[in-house]
Amino acid sequence: MNIKKASIGDLAEVLRIYAAAREYMSAHGNPTQWGGTYPPEEIVRADIENGNLYLCVEGGKAHGVFAFIEGADPTYAVIEAGAWPDDEPYNVMHRMASDGYVRGIGKAALDFCKEHSGNVRADTHRDNITMQNMLAKNGFVPCGIIHVENGSERIAYQYTKKL
Repeated sequence: MNIKKASIGDLAEVLRIYAAAREYMSAHGNPTQWGGTYPPEEIVRADIENGNLYLCVEGGKAHGVFAFIEGADPTYAVIEAGAWPDDEPYNVMHRMASDGYVRGIGKAALDFCKEHSGNVRADTHRDNITMQNMLAKNGFVPCGIIHVENGSERIAYQYTKKL
């Protein structure tokens, strides 16, 4: 699988992948994390313009998408019911999605993030069992609860490279 930065010309494909992921989430017990509209097009455009959005490409076609953002995320400033394992600089993985046609999207995206940073944070909804399992299988440990911009809870995870 190839990972490449998304460009504005990829916008329609990215939106298609996010729509497929919302359908999957809704059908698998997680209808509220992204609802029917998250991420909105303006967030997707900003991710592309900021150089933070990546595509997972197999057979010449995009089947997955994720944001990899260098630096601290204000959403992670306060953690409850736990603690971060360290205060070292970190990068963040957000908005990972697959269209469901190719296996291994999550692993490829997480491997990319881990290869580019020894300290990666991510979060997911309590009902997103698929993502919780994927994070755990790829070396991320649950650290506590954070709250996203709208105030809803997310389980916070961190991967720290073992030296």
